[in-house]
Amino acid sequence: MAVESTLKIDTKKLDDIITGFESKKSNLIAILQKVQEEFKYLPEEAMIYIGTKIEGLSPATVFGVATFYAQFSLEPKGKYEIKVCDGTACHVRGSMPVLNAVKNKLKLKDGKFTTENGLFSLETVSCLGACGLAPVMVINEKVYPQMTSEAVSMIIDTLMKEEA
Repeated sequence: MAVESTLKIDTKKLDDIITGFESKKSNLIAILQKVQEEFKYLPEEAMIYIGTKIEGLSPATVFGVATFYAQFSLEPKGKYEIKVCDGTACHVRGSMPVLNAVKNKLKLKDGKFTTENGLFSLETVSCLGACGLAPVMVINEKVYPQMTSEAVSMIIDTLMKEEA
């Protein structure tokens, strides 16, 4: 197959994921979730490959599903995935200054969500389910409650020191 020879990703991993879900188009979302877990995002090459390997799918269908659901990212994510909640409770209690503090600390300009070194990525989410702890920030599944701009700086500094 011509697609396989042009891929820059590990097709063995993709084949293992696809067969792990019985190569069924009804398992497409689960397959995409696993691919994203493996690669930290959904590479275009992987979506094309999946669309050609699973009977009844096309790359366009795979891309359509990947872009429809907010859980999927078409851009690489950083080692540290930062999520700042901007749901009602968090917004009222000051999530925007927290979000802006993260952007400023990481020098992320408008439209950019991952740092140049690939260490951090930032995402705004509608709810993290911790409204009583608002405003909330999560980094790789660790919840940081009652965030402030000052706390953002200290947390990111600590993570940067661990990487040095």
